[in-house]
Amino acid sequence: MCGIVGYIGDKQAIPFLLDGMSKLEYRGYDSAGVAVYNKGKICIEKCVGRLEALKQKLKGNMPEGTMGIGHTRWATHGRPSDVNSHPHADSSGEFVVVHNGIIENYLGLKQDLQAKGHTFLSETDTEVVAHLMSEYYTGDFEDTVKKVLGMIEGSYSLVFMCAKEPGKLICTKKSNPLVIGLGNGENFIASDIPAIIAKTRRTFIMSDGEIATVTKDNVWVQDINGTPISKKIFEVNWNAEAAEKGGFEHFMLKEIYEQPKAMRDTMLGRLAKTNDAVVFSELNWTPEELKGINKIFIVACGTAYHAGVVGKYYIEQMARISVEVDIASEFRYRLPIIDGNCLCIVISQSGETIDTLEALKEAKRLGARTLAVTNVVGSSIAREADQVVYTYAGPEIAVASTKAYTTQLLIMLLLSMYIAQLRNTVTVDRLQELIVGIREIPEQIHKMLENVEQIKIFATKYGSSEDAFFLGRSLDYAVALEGALKLKEISYIHAEAYAAGELKHGTLALIVEGVPVIVLATQPDVYEKTISNLQEVKARDAVVIGIGMEGDKKLAQHADHVIYIPKTDKYLAPLEAVLPLQLLAYYAALTRGCDVDKPRNLAKSVTVE
Repeated sequence: MCGIVGYIGDKQAIPFLLDGMSKLEYRGYDSAGVAVYNKGKICIEKCVGRLEALKQKLKGNMPEGTMGIGHTRWATHGRPSDVNSHPHADSSGEFVVVHNGIIENYLGLKQDLQAKGHTFLSETDTEVVAHLMSEYYTGDFEDTVKKVLGMIEGSYSLVFMCAKEPGKLICTKKSNPLVIGLGNGENFIASDIPAIIAKTRRTFIMSDGEIATVTKDNVWVQDINGTPISKKIFEVNWNAEAAEKGGFEHFMLKEIYEQPKAMRDTMLGRLAKTNDAVVFSELNWTPEELKGINKIFIVACGTAYHAGVVGKYYIEQMARISVEVDIASEFRYRLPIIDGNCLCIVISQSGETIDTLEALKEAKRLGARTLAVTNVVGSSIAREADQVVYTYAGPEIAVASTKAYTTQLLIMLLLSMYIAQLRNTVTVDRLQELIVGIREIPEQIHKMLENVEQIKIFATKYGSSEDAFFLGRSLDYAVALEGALKLKEISYIHAEAYAAGELKHGTLALIVEGVPVIVLATQPDVYEKTISNLQEVKARDAVVIGIGMEGDKKLAQHADHVIYIPKTDKYLAPLEAVLPLQLLAYYAALTRGCDVDKPRNLAKSVTVE
């Protein structure tokens, strides 16, 4: 991932490719490149860094050609570098491809191709696709694409060029967006509408499994069996700014709605097809390697810290290893007791959070093994840690983290299950139960996002409040911390989260008539005690919004309002329960007229102590 553009027509391709890529810069990227066909050859130019670096490289040496593809990359496999940048080609340079997504089975395919004599230049999963095209070329471009698609697994948007068959681009998608723009004597391809909106508003929105052959005058769409597909033209009526946000009012809302896809990408390749094991090929730990670990430290800041609190519950309850969770800015200064029998897990969306980076260095100095959970390949934290597990949330533009948080939760759950299966502290039946539930989460969240009117009403009604409280026990308390942070950082409402049992130790003094209290009640082990705490705030005339699972009639008897999440396992509930809290914060901020994407005094990546 992250940005794809393509052009075929009578005009020079490079001006459109560079302009289209510039319209996708908002998505975040670490390198850029173009490929243009001219006089029997495909010329590829690419480099690490901003798009301006590519433009400087091309100055005075602009490739000519009326057919080309371009890409801005957000690294998933291989650090940011010139050679890892897209587009990628086979050894002959006759097959060129750009790709968003993840090829799940690339490593096995790469090893097979290497055994057949193929030489790879990059560390990416994408290069495998170009070599597969070369290896299995049938003499027919379209047939070869279909053959290769039958071999790869994962998620993708792909655009192919073939020097042997000029005059056509072929594109396809699975679980990643792709759009075709229709022009006169020219056609366009892009991963997102902003790249083409200046050229045309007539588009085909590609669906999963569709394969489009694009020439300058026609677009032919079929499925993998060759069955023609009739596409309806979609007329884009957004302005350029709205197009960047996919038609959403703010990046934050767009990113909330991207969470099902982000979760699918993050779990890709990490759940055994038999549903009886969690797989982390990047770790490849053995039971022997874990025997010496007697304590785990989780260190992070802000939202990532809250993901770490959830992770503590997961690891302790499933893997039965003692866990401490630390705020990174405090970690070094409390002289933590760490040795070689400790594992330090640091969590950071950007991989550049300075407090977390310094805590990581300190843990290494004290002899601990270190593991980074981050969203950015090649980041400082990824380079410093002994091992890295990546979330695949994709670029997050809004300052308030949403999809990065839920993918961190998912990684912490999967890591806990992975450690538990190695330590034999979880049964296969329980693993299967959880894995089946995890696979269902993206679709359940998608359904929740289809009906948010009730949340809008609550946010509008109580958005004028100056105080709010979040209560929960066990995992619900961990999620409450994140809900309070979201509300305070984008709506500027003073919001606090408390373990519900702490009410009687001071917090009840702050509960007055009409104050909103959000009570999470999704954990069956502590449900009755949570209801008792709810009754305590109701007795002080607070307005209670309950978050519970579908079918929970008791919660509705005691709360003023209830927001239901789909019924799921207690360990999966945090992945769902945070969604209404994100939306409550978002719509409360709208009610108050706040700048949702850029809240005051805050930055996306905190690189100063």
